Amino acid sequence: MISKFLSKLKSILFKSAVTPETPLKKEKKAAKSVKTKSKSKSKTVNSKKNIETLTTLPGVGAKSAKALYEAGFKTTKAVIAADEKDLLAVSGVGINLVKKLKKLK
Repeated sequence: MISKFLSKLKSILFKSAVTPETPLKKEKKAAKSVKTKSKSKSKTVNSKKNIETLTTLPGVGAKSAKALYEAGFKTTKAVIAADEKDLLAVSGVGINLVKKLKKLK
């Protein structure tokens, strides 16, 4: 049992002493994570813009626009072209709003 422990300890110690390339790999990973952060910022900016454009529809406020966006309706055309049942399935969207939107068709 002690011999297994010592062999594992040796393998851990020798791996860390032998591999000088590990800091370089970490730097590359850090650079990749910076790139993904900028992509996520652009996605949040795009989602905010899309939600704002959804509020241009009659009867659609900020809350219902966010709910529509999260339900998969990314553009005003998608909302207008959607089926009544699909729109009613979104929380925060009622029958009166659906009637207003269907008048736009």
